[in-house]
Amino acid sequence: MHERRIPEWLRHAPAPGVKGFATLAGCEAVARGILISVMPLAMLETLGSARAVSEAYFIVGLLSMVAGFLVPWLNRFIPRRWLYSGAALTFFAGAMIGAFLPGLIVVTLGLTTVAVATLFVCFNAYVLDYIERVELGRSETLRMFYSAAGWTIGPVAGVFLMEWWRPAPFLISGVAILGLLGTFLYLRLGNGKLIQKARRPATNPLAYLGRFAAQPRLVAGWLFAVIRSCGWWVYVVYLPIFAVNAGLSDQLGGTMLSISNGLLFITPLMLRWMQGRPVRQSVQTGFMGAALLSFAAFALSGWPVVSVIALASVSFFLILLDVCGGLPFLMAVKPSERTEMSAVYSSFRDVSGILTPGAAWLLLLVAPLSGIFALSGGALLLAWGLAGRLHPRLGLRRARMPVPEPAPEFGVIAVPVEPEDPPQAR
Repeated sequence: MHERRIPEWLRHAPAPGVKGFATLAGCEAVARGILISVMPLAMLETLGSARAVSEAYFIVGLLSMVAGFLVPWLNRFIPRRWLYSGAALTFFAGAMIGAFLPGLIVVTLGLTTVAVATLFVCFNAYVLDYIERVELGRSETLRMFYSAAGWTIGPVAGVFLMEWWRPAPFLISGVAILGLLGTFLYLRLGNGKLIQKARRPATNPLAYLGRFAAQPRLVAGWLFAVIRSCGWWVYVVYLPIFAVNAGLSDQLGGTMLSISNGLLFITPLMLRWMQGRPVRQSVQTGFMGAALLSFAAFALSGWPVVSVIALASVSFFLILLDVCGGLPFLMAVKPSERTEMSAVYSSFRDVSGILTPGAAWLLLLVAPLSGIFALSGGALLLAWGLAGRLHPRLGLRRARMPVPEPAPEFGVIAVPVEPEDPPQAR
């Protein structure tokens, strides 16, 4: 009798869908976007040199990678909902330390980076639980669209707010991450779609590295994510430092980042362009365009303004890769390996967070800062060649009577979705 007085959203959890996950991504974008241009400047102000900043990012990247691989192991003892909530609170703690203890800015970087790695693993596992494979492209596009405001306004707002009152961007970031936590609790995602008693002990996540390495499709998708993330690292961290060293405004890096992130609003148009085209063509277009413009930024480094414009143009192709670059991996993941392979895939952030500052640290011993742009261009060009070995019909719908064709080395099937039930069951 009293059940009628209980609101419907309390009696029945809302069905998680594409928009729910996009909302979570939007909250995270605000929390991270407002700090993304603040952190390099705050690190440079505290540590004093680009080399010291690279060392700090390198050490934090190692810590974050270890934390990301530990998430599936921790999930054996801690429910996924508590891992996600704990990561959000860890991010909040890091933001508060950055606001009121500026001398501990490296601690802020460590806490927020580890929290983002944990959130990413859990988020991907939830997406693979609740989103059908045919909806993954739409899910990624809507996620980018909802994130556009945070990544567009956040960077430029962060640098201006930091000059007005230093704690301001950190406090706003903390409020945004609390909004993410509130949205997560409202969606009531729990521990995943399928919750049942395990029939055997969980496998050590590190044991999945061998199974991951044995599947070329997964390895290729992971390498695409690593190299794409390295391109973003160069753009986000070293563009503001390059601008400051060239005598340009401290606000230039954040302003250019906000302008380039405004391209997130055109991700629906990118999706429309991708439709009807194989994933290989989209991925190769993104890597080739980013590589050529990175080489141009290096060649034109004598004209800092022109070099910055070239780097800003790189972001267009990096955003295209954000939309389509993860599809080869997501389309190849087996349902039984979602959590573990999500942890493996999420390591691309940490690996790129180790490779990029580590390579920059060594490169700065013998070359100017602009050499990092050329190194990034070489990696992007390598990814372009790697993408050429994907199946030419990956991402296209299969005809009713497909004609078999020889598979390339990666052997990716043309259609990412196979019926889960045998023909007899249907």
